[in-house]
Amino acid sequence: MHYRKLLSGLLAGAAVFCAAPIYAGDTPAPKNAELYFISPADGATVTSPVHVVFGLRNMGVAPAGVQHANTGHHHLLIDTDLPPLDKPIPADARHVHFGGGQTETTLELAPGKHTLQLLLGDYTHTPFKPPVVSKKITITVVE
Repeated sequence: MHYRKLLSGLLAGAAVFCAAPIYAGDTPAPKNAELYFISPADGATVTSPVHVVFGLRNMGVAPAGVQHANTGHHHLLIDTDLPPLDKPIPADARHVHFGGGQTETTLELAPGKHTLQLLLGDYTHTPFKPPVVSKKITITVVE
């Protein structure tokens, strides 16, 4: 992973997060919201770096700290399960925040099988109610 970019993004997200009140899991999401991967496809064999593109239907994307109805920002879960859905999403190497409103990224992943899943967070990095989450996909990284 590009750790400098990740660290600066996490620090920026932390500053926004600390400034915003926390309403764990109370932000409503439309029942027809859909979060998914545009690429890579489930089961794909890829080389690193891996270009990942996020898809979202029936909601919009806004940076962390910006509160607009039916908008949120992406979190990419790498080789992990969903975190508690009533608390802010952790920020670490397995829970990557895209608090700037980014809709794609490039990941450095070691060779082998990896799982990826998307979880949409509200302006406080907390999952919506009901949660807006993608299907977990598996990719294989080859050298």
